[in-house]
Amino acid sequence: MVRIAALSDVHGNLPALEAVHKAVNAARPDFVAICGDLVFNGPDPAGTLALIQELQRAGAFITLGNTDVAVADGDFTAAFPWFTEGAPDSYQLAAEWARDQIGDDGIDFLRRLPSERRLRVGDDLVLFCHASPGSLTNGLGADLDPVVTIDRVSGTDAKVIVCGHTHLPEVREVGWRTIVNDGSAGYVFDGDPTASWALIEIDDDGVRAEIHRTNYDVMAAANAVSARGLPGDVYRAATIRTGKLVR
Repeated sequence: MVRIAALSDVHGNLPALEAVHKAVNAARPDFVAICGDLVFNGPDPAGTLALIQELQRAGAFITLGNTDVAVADGDFTAAFPWFTEGAPDSYQLAAEWARDQIGDDGIDFLRRLPSERRLRVGDDLVLFCHASPGSLTNGLGADLDPVVTIDRVSGTDAKVIVCGHTHLPEVREVGWRTIVNDGSAGYVFDGDPTASWALIEIDDDGVRAEIHRTNYDVMAAANAVSARGLPGDVYRAATIRTGKLVR
């Protein structure tokens, strides 16, 4: 049996990542994957990125997220295509702040991240991506039309698709595939203000996946965002504090 721990959407929330790291270590997986959106929005992008780089050196699969593009290169249309008249100033200023915090080495790290990683487990292929196969921004939310979902997952031969982006954790079967959306380890939207991640088991009997929730000091993280004083930080802090998207 192969066990994979997956997380994503840390969004610069170091206390959440540290708590998930501890929980993942206790689970003793064979592989760890972090599926993008690493530093944007949260109070400590530099500390978060340092721990992610440490995990990469230990063998973790790290992939790019759409907000990582905003931070590294300021390409807001690529990062946020749903803003047809341009990304709001609050998004741009938050990305610029994170860029300053992580410095040139951090920017270079983000720029070199692949958008997808793959792992072969026996006859099964596992795909790690941010939103969906071939896309950093087209997510696999549960509310999608089933036809759209099928179209978005058809771009890969992977039996297991591990993703994030929606900040809403779930495990779902789509035909012969398993979609594992690990939610968010730092900025979750489902009303439970804990960090979410997934543990996947693959063996001869098939694929099993479970969402895990890890407590961390939510108020400390929310207060750190509020203290930063950027436009939109009051909403970011409320999102962290409540586990619901506030805007």
